[in-house]
Amino acid sequence: MLHQLIHHAAQRTPDADALLLKDKTLSYRALSDAVSRAAAGLRTLGVQYNERVAVYLPKQFETVITMFGAAEAGGVFVPVNPILKPEQVAHILQDCSTQVLITSPERTQLLAEALRDCPDLKHVILIADPPEGGFGNPHYEIGSWHSLLSQPPGVTTRRIDADMAAILYTSGSTGRPKGVVLSHRNMLAGAESVATYLENTMEDRLLAVLPFSFDYGLSQLTTAFSVGASVVLMDYLLPRDVIRAIGRYGVTGLAAVPPLWNQLADLPWPEEAVDCLRYITNSGGAMPVGTTRNLRAALPNTQVYLMYGLTEAFRSTYLPPDHVDTKPESMGKAIPNADIMVVRPDGSECDADEPGELIHRGALVALGYWGDKQKTDIRFKPAPGQVDGIPNPEIAVWSGDRVKRDTEGFLYFIGRNDEMIKTSGYRVSPGEIEEIVFQIDGIEQAVALGAPHPQLGAAIVLVVQASRNGLDVDEVLAHCRVHLPMYMLPGHIHFADDLPRNPNGKIDRKTLATRFSDIFQATDDNHG
Repeated sequence: MLHQLIHHAAQRTPDADALLLKDKTLSYRALSDAVSRAAAGLRTLGVQYNERVAVYLPKQFETVITMFGAAEAGGVFVPVNPILKPEQVAHILQDCSTQVLITSPERTQLLAEALRDCPDLKHVILIADPPEGGFGNPHYEIGSWHSLLSQPPGVTTRRIDADMAAILYTSGSTGRPKGVVLSHRNMLAGAESVATYLENTMEDRLLAVLPFSFDYGLSQLTTAFSVGASVVLMDYLLPRDVIRAIGRYGVTGLAAVPPLWNQLADLPWPEEAVDCLRYITNSGGAMPVGTTRNLRAALPNTQVYLMYGLTEAFRSTYLPPDHVDTKPESMGKAIPNADIMVVRPDGSECDADEPGELIHRGALVALGYWGDKQKTDIRFKPAPGQVDGIPNPEIAVWSGDRVKRDTEGFLYFIGRNDEMIKTSGYRVSPGEIEEIVFQIDGIEQAVALGAPHPQLGAAIVLVVQASRNGLDVDEVLAHCRVHLPMYMLPGHIHFADDLPRNPNGKIDRKTLATRFSDIFQATDDNHG
């Protein structure tokens, strides 16, 4: 099971570094013990089979211990992006009926009002002492991290690899984020597959700069633990801090998304960072060819892996380093233990260079969306081309992404079938932004859409109709800053007297997308 990755590594190399954070180090022996103690503590709190345990913290030792401890306790861990606002956190806790939340006193104060709408929440465990006066009269019990870890390790709850391990929340094409349910099998198969093609060993040291609520970020832990490598935890402020950390810790592997790579490619790389970095990986959007070229020049001895993935199946394809120069725009071929198909709407396989939908089948396909059978049935459907005699057909992920395959079998991303915006490595639902904008008095219509951006892949354009005189860009943006994380903020806000509509009377998003397709290339004024 997932937590056994840590215990097995502790048996092989107990004194090896598992986690590093600033000047602190946690060995595999210490991490293994802490995970088992956290599991025992969670069971004492009443966490039972498949109950949800959320962690709302930056990247720190307690975050990792909680996630793997919940898995060992028989529960399901829910990593919450630490940059989310209280109402978004509350939605996640409500949606999956979270019983236990691990967080800090400061974050609990920010969540105080929102947690009143989370009736299933029974315990909030604080990693530090609560403030004087407490939190009023909450409906949940407040406990301490020290008390949670005071329980001696007990008997591990029996699990099998088909059981739930985690729920990761990701935006859909409409509405609020939905929870992708991952099994132990999904995560173990993903760790083994990635470690295989990245050729990870216990000598590797990975720098974790992406949030653990992002499957790509979480995989830095699972991949490293699967081979007994070490992970440096980091929430960076500036891109140059990432480069400094690579040299300081002797990092051999770095995963990032295009917006960060665009910044790193333009910075000077000191010799100690150049010498130690064995490989870099990209996912969460296409890497600009110019950025790849600059990174290759700055890091001549570093292997570059360009990858494609989706939360519903973790990782799907990768481009081997020896093809980065010859096919820099390709997303590569299927990763080990995955089958990737390109199909027409009827499920038949596309010809070479014929656009179609990417279908992913194999052990990495998730269990579906938590509590939402309707959306699950849309995205998780029987894989094409199965033998008629199988009574229960294999389920695959129908990604909604349009791709094509060349005559050599290499895949190329074309676009999405739905209206979702891919920005800064995140998938953003237009509906989630529009819901917040409609809270503003005087907003009659609001449309959020994506437009090409040289650094972000896509940036958010917000088009609004207003009935209130005096409502301006600054007021709309100020409201968004209060209720939305940075990556969801509009990069351009446009006030319109009228919005185009299709024959059915619905707002014509395609016309608007065309109208603003070059807005971030044409102007330096991003708000107006």
